[in-house]
Formats: sequence, structure tokens, C-alpha cells
Amino acid sequence: MEKKVLCAGLLVGDFISKPVATMPERGKLTLVEKSELHVGGCAANTGLVLKRLGGKVAILGKVGEDNLGRFILRILQESGIETEAVKTIPGVTTSGTSVLVHPDGERSFIHSLGANALLSDEDFEEKYIEQFAILHLAGVLLMPRLEGESLTKVVKKAKSLGVTVCLDTAWDSRGVWMKALKGALSYVDYFLPSIEEARMITGCQTPEEIALYLLDCGVENVALKMGEKGSFIMNRQTKRYFPVLPIEVVDTTGSGDGYVAGFLAGLLRNLPFESCGLLGNLAGAKIATAIGANSGIASWEDLLAFGEKYGCSL
Repeated sequence: MEKKVLCAGLLVGDFISKPVATMPERGKLTLVEKSELHVGGCAANTGLVLKRLGGKVAILGKVGEDNLGRFILRILQESGIETEAVKTIPGVTTSGTSVLVHPDGERSFIHSLGANALLSDEDFEEKYIEQFAILHLAGVLLMPRLEGESLTKVVKKAKSLGVTVCLDTAWDSRGVWMKALKGALSYVDYFLPSIEEARMITGCQTPEEIALYLLDCGVENVALKMGEKGSFIMNRQTKRYFPVLPIEVVDTTGSGDGYVAGFLAGLLRNLPFESCGLLGNLAGAKIATAIGANSGIASWEDLLAFGEKYGCSL
């Protein structure tokens, strides 16, 4: 599997606390079982899991000139991921998220944009992008300089170079949604949002309605991450639901990014659309079996064995 993937977008330090049943009153303290620091952010999470699944991965993004930024770079480099296109920005903090994991595994987030807010189309150099088979833009809607015309420039450039374009979104607390994406969608080969984000983007409710809306906007293939309801894929030729697996949920942090990594691993192996959807569904579930955004998957063989355990073989 010689093709390379460039994961571009959010690089974050995740400080995870588990389980958080109640928030402390002002000026008071609440105890939890575990508090851990992990590398997070859609680009890093997807890249780390995809690397474990056998992919050749590079990361493009920005961190601050601080201890959190150095921590993220060290973990990525130790994992064998190329970080040539990760820029360290003086005078800016690295993006951070406080992840509050509830007893049922669901999460709440407190996030700072940090250096991610400075990523723009100017950071995507043609000579660098053209060496990759796939460009995955991860965490769009949390990078305000990579929206609208700026985002369209990046995906249009990648398509002109023959690069497959994949796009994933994050929850948009600013309410721009479709305004940030509209011009870029016709250049997107694979769009992989959560169903909650997709509903806000499209104004549609059911998976089929959402997917058809996005296909009509020019997206070639749609994959929806639906949490406890599994996942759904659709293009002009086929559609399929994948049910949630009956796992013991530990922490759903990063499950969506794990889904994307599994899906991309299928693309790198030239597997059919439905097989990519199955791999995404398996990877998202496997991530939820361990604490942290990318700790649940060890290898390609590990993921396949997990699938066989639940009767889900390629």
C-alpha cells in the first residue's frame, strides 16, 4: 500500500477527565477516576489511527510554540507520521480541548481554537499536495480561515492535481454551516460528517434525505457517522446502513475520527465503497472500547479480528 494520505486540519491537545457525572459548583471540586493528556484533533486522530492501519500518513496543520505543541509533534513523529507541513507559530497557543466523558461514554467539550484558527489556503503548497493520493481535510468549521473561498481554493487545487478529496466537519458553534462549505462541495469525493452536523449543514433530517441533498450539491460519496445508530453510506449507485456493534462503551472520544481512518484505509487498499463503510463502522466502534481518541486500535490485523468477533468480515 504505497499511496500516501495528507491529513490536514485540527491538531489539539485533549485533556480527558472520566467519568464526569456532575459539574462542580463555582469554586468547588469534583473527583474523577482518570485524567489523561492525549493528542487529539481530527487531523491527528485520523492520521494516528490510519498509520496503525498500515497507511502512509503526513499531517498538515499548526501548533503553538509551547509545551502542548511540542508534545503533539513528538507523539506524531514517534508514530512514524511525516510532520514536515506542521508549522510552529510563535506567540500563539496550541489548540486545546477539555473532554468531559460522562458515565455512559458520551462527551462534552470545552475548546480553544488556538493555532488552528490560523490555517488557511496559503498553507497548501501545490508542490507538496501533488505527492499524495488523498487529501483529507479534517475539522472544517473549527478553522475560520479555511472556509468559503479559502476552502474552495484548496479542494479545487487538489482535484486539479488528481488528488482524491475527503472532508470531515466539526461542530460549528458560530452557526456558519453551509455558508462555509457550499462552494467546495462540488470538488469533494468523500464527505464524512456526523449526522448532527449534516443536519445543520443541509436542513434535512433522515440519512437518505441528507445524502441526496449533498449528492445534489456535487459530492460524489457521502458517509454519515450516526453514533448509537451506527453509520450510513450513499452515492448514486448504492446505499447501506451499518448497525452499531454491541460493544461495552468506554469512551467515544475520537470514534468519528476512527471511522474516517477505517474508511480511508479501505480507500488506500482500493476496496469497494461498501467495504470502506464497513471498515469505518468497525474502526469507530473499536476506538470506543478504550479511553482516548486513538488508543483503541493497534493494527490492521487487530481491526479485522475485531470485525470477525462481531460477524463483520470483509
